[in-house]
Amino acid sequence: MATEKKARRDALNESHVWQVYARRKFEEPLHEIGNVMADDVELAKVYARSIYDEFAWVEMVIVPRETIVHVIET
Repeated sequence: MATEKKARRDALNESHVWQVYARRKFEEPLHEIGNVMADDVELAKVYARSIYDEFAWVEMVIVPRETIVHVIET
């Protein structure tokens, strides 16, 4: 399975994982709603908006997974 995913990423040239966070109301905190795979930020934004469009979000952000810093990890 992991080999298939790598082959797909290589074929599509999608090597970066972007975590997607959003909120429905300004007074709510951001919640992680999923992730997308894309090589650049513009494509990641398009993927995030099109994949996670089931709600009327007031804010949606993407973060490159490799930039996330773990404070506690068990």
